[in-house]
Amino acid sequence: QVQLVESGGGLVQAGGSLRLSCAASGRPFSNYAMGWFRQAPGKEREFVAAITWTGGRTYYADSVKGRFTISRDNAKNTVYLQMTNLKPEDTAVYYCAARSNSSPYYYPTSYDYWGQGTQVTVSS
Repeated sequence: QVQLVESGGGLVQAGGSLRLSCAASGRPFSNYAMGWFRQAPGKEREFVAAITWTGGRTYYADSVKGRFTISRDNAKNTVYLQMTNLKPEDTAVYYCAARSNSSPYYYPTSYDYWGQGTQVTVSS
């Protein structure tokens, strides 16, 4: 089992920045590729960003490319999502997730473990 706890969400004005953190515990963190997803009210959960086991490769949704950066610190068992130039359409609950397989990183069903989510609200 892996437990994931997100933090860092909040209310920010458009154009502002936030950094989300996801702390992992349980099985060795470095065994898992990590992803960030988000879900807005009335919408399906959507892929935001993903990072490989070692952090050597990162992937982004087109809607956040150039504004968001995913990173990980395996020594601290933590994955981060730095969000800049935030827009009202970024408002959602953000979830981190862990997977130990090679399934596509952009499918929520590829992930084995999920955090409880953290709310991000961007005001215009």
